[in-house]
Amino acid sequence: MKFIDETIVDVLAGNGGNGCVSFRREKYVCKGGPDGGDGGHGGNVVIIADKRLSTLIDVSYRRSFKAGRGMHGKGKQMTGASGDHCIMRVPVGTIVHDTNTGMILSDLDEHAKEYVIAKGGRGGRGNMRFVSSTNQTPRDAEDGGEGESFRIRLELKLMADVGLVGFPNAGKSTLISALSNARPKIADYPFTTKKPNLGVIRIDMDKSFVMADIPGLIEGAHQGTGMGIQFLRHIERTRVLLHLIDISDPAHVDPIKSYQTIRHELESYGDILRDLPEIIILTKMDYPELDALKEDYISMFATITDSKVICVSAVSRHGLSELVYAVDAQLFASN
Repeated sequence: MKFIDETIVDVLAGNGGNGCVSFRREKYVCKGGPDGGDGGHGGNVVIIADKRLSTLIDVSYRRSFKAGRGMHGKGKQMTGASGDHCIMRVPVGTIVHDTNTGMILSDLDEHAKEYVIAKGGRGGRGNMRFVSSTNQTPRDAEDGGEGESFRIRLELKLMADVGLVGFPNAGKSTLISALSNARPKIADYPFTTKKPNLGVIRIDMDKSFVMADIPGLIEGAHQGTGMGIQFLRHIERTRVLLHLIDISDPAHVDPIKSYQTIRHELESYGDILRDLPEIIILTKMDYPELDALKEDYISMFATITDSKVICVSAVSRHGLSELVYAVDAQLFASN
């Protein structure tokens, strides 16, 4: 399924129905009087967060969402039917922006949370509403009000506790597949992951956390190089970053430089990612020659950062339990 995390749509609420001008005329009933009913209210456009959705693809195929208009009032004090509401279902984590002002109108960060983006017009009053002691036969009625209309931008930011970052082929997809039931595409060429993947990692029967695998970064990503940094929005909401470094990567033989390069890209994105707690993961440590140098690598990183360093191998599952409990401790500490 195509992953779409941003789209622009028009929303139009329904107009209210007009009030009716009518007079009661019945056989054997004298002095019937006015009996024009009110118009129905226009329908609203409502956005609802749905945890069963993972992309904005459904709403992106429609350029506009329009609610039903209210029906006109009728004689015999009959009120017109209200227009049907238009329901837009979006993934949890969708942010609604006003394209004219750029303001955030709503952050739908919980399942079933809803926001009325456009209110329907009020139904006009019929002539029976205008009866008074000085106006016994009113011949006036109101027109229905116009429904609101907006052009909005929907932006999806995935809801995850932990975000994976690193160079392409650092082992992010392999790690998330080893820890969860997520099955991202895995291959030995750059940019295998072209959309964020979510996996649920269970610690015990009552505790779990959600991990997001983000497409790999390269030097200059904040300037648009490679796949750019458009996917980093999906780890803005995370509480912990896992920074993966492949010690065996021949294209990046200096692990310290690799770490600093990705840190620069994160800090260029903004303060949100720069200040997140971080755990450094040295991946693919199943090679014997690398395992012998494990303590040297840990000491090397200790000279430039206070972040915890863990060596893992998704293939042999070495270090995975330590990683899960370290993440759990960090999440608990950040609450």
